[in-house]
Amino acid sequence: MAQRLVVVGNGMVGHRLVSAVRERDGAGRWQVEVFGEEARPAYDRVALTSYVDTWDEARLRLADHDSEVTVRLGDPVVAIDRNARTVTSRSGLVRGYDALALATGSYPFVPPIPGHDLPGCHVYRTIDDLDRIREAAGRLRVGRRAALVVGGGLLGLEAAKALRDMGLSPHVVELAPWLMPLQVDEGGGALLRRLVTSLDVTVHAGTGTQAVEQDGERLIAKLGNGTELDVDLVVFAAGVRPRDSLAVEAGLARGERGGVAVDATCRTSDPAVWAVGECACVEGRVYGLVAPGYAMAEVVADRLLGGSATFAEADTSTKLKLLGVDVASFGDAHARAEGALEVVVNDAVAGSYKKLVLSDDAATLLGGVLVGDASAYAALRPLVGRPVPGDPVGLLSGAVSAGALPADAQVCSCHAVTRAAVDGAIAQGCADVPALKACTKAGTGCGSCVPMLRQLLTEAGVEQSTALCEHFTQSRVELFEIVRSTGVATFSELVTRYGTGRGCDICKPAVASMLASLGGGHVLDGERAALQDTNDHFLANIQRNGTYSVVPRIPGGEITPEKLMVIAEVARDYNLYTKITGGQRIDLFGATVEALPAIWRRLVDAGFESGHAYGKALRTVKSCVGSTWCRYGVQDSVRMAIELELRYRGLRSPHKLKAGVSGCARECAEARSKDFGVIATEHGWNLYVGGNGGFTPRHAQLLVSDVDSETLVRLIDRFLMFYVRTADRLQRTAAWLEAMEGGLDHLREVVVEDSLGICADLEAAMARHVASYADEWRGVLEDQEKLARFTSFVNAPGTPDPTVSFREERGQRVPVLLGVPEVVGR
Repeated sequence: MAQRLVVVGNGMVGHRLVSAVRERDGAGRWQVEVFGEEARPAYDRVALTSYVDTWDEARLRLADHDSEVTVRLGDPVVAIDRNARTVTSRSGLVRGYDALALATGSYPFVPPIPGHDLPGCHVYRTIDDLDRIREAAGRLRVGRRAALVVGGGLLGLEAAKALRDMGLSPHVVELAPWLMPLQVDEGGGALLRRLVTSLDVTVHAGTGTQAVEQDGERLIAKLGNGTELDVDLVVFAAGVRPRDSLAVEAGLARGERGGVAVDATCRTSDPAVWAVGECACVEGRVYGLVAPGYAMAEVVADRLLGGSATFAEADTSTKLKLLGVDVASFGDAHARAEGALEVVVNDAVAGSYKKLVLSDDAATLLGGVLVGDASAYAALRPLVGRPVPGDPVGLLSGAVSAGALPADAQVCSCHAVTRAAVDGAIAQGCADVPALKACTKAGTGCGSCVPMLRQLLTEAGVEQSTALCEHFTQSRVELFEIVRSTGVATFSELVTRYGTGRGCDICKPAVASMLASLGGGHVLDGERAALQDTNDHFLANIQRNGTYSVVPRIPGGEITPEKLMVIAEVARDYNLYTKITGGQRIDLFGATVEALPAIWRRLVDAGFESGHAYGKALRTVKSCVGSTWCRYGVQDSVRMAIELELRYRGLRSPHKLKAGVSGCARECAEARSKDFGVIATEHGWNLYVGGNGGFTPRHAQLLVSDVDSETLVRLIDRFLMFYVRTADRLQRTAAWLEAMEGGLDHLREVVVEDSLGICADLEAAMARHVASYADEWRGVLEDQEKLARFTSFVNAPGTPDPTVSFREERGQRVPVLLGVPEVVGR
């Protein structure tokens, strides 16, 4: 008869424990029941901040357990009877156990300052917490959008990012002299503060929050240094404390500073009870990271099934991206070992700080800190405690290969996967990263080891497929060169001569983009129209209720009153939802297919053209007001932004392109979060490349400094054309640059120093694009055959789609969605 395992807690570590038991328990020795406090399934709390990107909790959800596991959500255990070996849940359910695992996690620490419990004060720990913060932020008046984050550690900076993404202006207060004091040293903290401050986050370090007071509808936060902040929200993210009250009430031993006391097997003072994760105090230490919790879960699963595993000192290395800034630390990051030596490379211009900590004889790697550029982390972390494989400065530059790792080095600390395990999986036939993830679990945690997995595959001689899809064995780069050199002008000719079959939804749009990049005529000409996806097919973005958006180009955000009136009249006459975007454009939503030509007729006649919001092409070049109006401006950023947007409009590329031009170092146009960004200096322009916002934000890197306008445009020409020719399908410039062998240095050699001798060709290609540009919507309006495409029903032209309906919200039409309840008052 199966024994009964009860798991108290359904967080990441509790979920991992159950998964580990089920994977090992082929004989069905354990019947597993889980009690979770939250009413939702287990989710990735490490990625909690990304919830703000979509507000879709399903994206964070962990895999469901099999049907043999009973999970009770929203019904936490409230009492343990160790004598009877039973637990009682909040709903009154009583369950017996043969083994009990406590995975109750931690709770947010709120400093006991006056006013900490006022309305407007929140904690940052769960999806529910974020929903409450979002609701509170939505009630704020326009112009009142300031927030205070108490705590400048990992959790605090995550909270600051979430608040900034909600449109608030966050202040971060950290008692220590610098941010993230547990992970980085003073030098790394100084750079981190500078980078974070440049992203519109105000930092108050070396002081604490003394009190929070109500002031009408707002709050006054009083800091220890005498500063008073007028804010709308306060978020406490000052650390966590183990949730051990349930265990203490049951009479289990407690650690000196909290946490359920356990030994190296993760067993408590009761042999039938185990504890894992943030609620556990392992031989006097509580761990606040998920990797040690996973290691504990593996130990308990092994012990429950007759093994002899023990918990060794956990790897507390971390690699994070906070507000778009890479931060990593590993091993003895603070050089606490006696006689430890430090090797530091602090590049303020590039925005990177790198430190290695070595033994007193410089022979052994003890740890390190990386801020701004953490690309070397995956190779360096597994070498902690091992001989230094080469020059330390070279190691900080990434000059270490996967081959330098010994067999027992951990490639993946989240799942304790060694290099030997990865090599074994490759030998058994794993030929790509997804296969390695499925076989070893490496790369399925924080993901920082994925670059190392690729290196190990390469060094093992496993050739990675670069085929575009099943119909073309060539990569996108190879196909682009084929089209460019042979003059192939249609997809059918290309697939007949160089591929197989009829194509698919991967290769057809990719080839359409190549043909457009090479100036092959209008995107809806002949066969090319059938290659496009839905958006390109109607030259508009389809919206969630089946209507389309209308986005005219407004270069640099500059627009005349006359043109503003045309947009207003079109929006009024066609009853379109109207919104000013963050990219300095005006979006009009709710247009039906039939209305698109008539709308664009009026816009084109007024001098507007397509803004390419639907295409993998240049979207916008954002600008501040520059030296024309701003007292800080040192160059005319508006003029430069308009020049660049008009030059590169319509440039079809592997993915969308966004740019920005800032008139001074205050960076109001957020140029360094763009695919290419330009920042004015007193001597000219700085050019940054390879940045992006979105799901995985990247900070652009400095390519050249203090160049004149002519040189700037020439270098951007080269950069964009080199990207168009050599990037993979749907690869943003940031990922393209990261995957490029030699990275930024190689890119600089190619497009600045002309190391390959191709710059003249790249410039000529861009000149051809500029000379051949024609507005796509004007081309449609001048062609009756193309206009005939714009109908919902081919057999009933002009008949509107009867499934499209709207409701009114804040004085505008918004879509009515089937099965989605109406939200009132938001």
